[in-house]
Amino acid sequence: MAKSDGCDYFKRTSLFWIVSVTLAMGYFTCTVFVPEKIPFGLLGPFGTFCRYLVDNYANIMYKGWLAAWAIHVFEALIALKVCSDKGINNTTTRCMWFFQTFLFGFASLGLLLKYDPERPKQH
Repeated sequence: MAKSDGCDYFKRTSLFWIVSVTLAMGYFTCTVFVPEKIPFGLLGPFGTFCRYLVDNYANIMYKGWLAAWAIHVFEALIALKVCSDKGINNTTTRCMWFFQTFLFGFASLGLLLKYDPERPKQH
């Protein structure tokens, strides 16, 4: 088996975070842009709270949505810098880290930050 020098290290984030972040950002997006499609009445106290935010703070919700995506972009850019710092030079691998971190934020960036290229893998 060939040994990797670490320049192509990639680890997919856990399914829990993929599902959680996708549902949360999807719900947030729908709440901001198409609140009439959300069945707030079926969501109990959480739905009542969300309905209140939509009715009274729509502008702040929109700004919060923009801020959430801006933070994800910033985290993705940090992922590129961390890739460089840790010797991950493969362009495809760097793009995978960028897009995964853009979509799932710190759940992905945390995996990259934990990666230690100096420590040999134990088989």
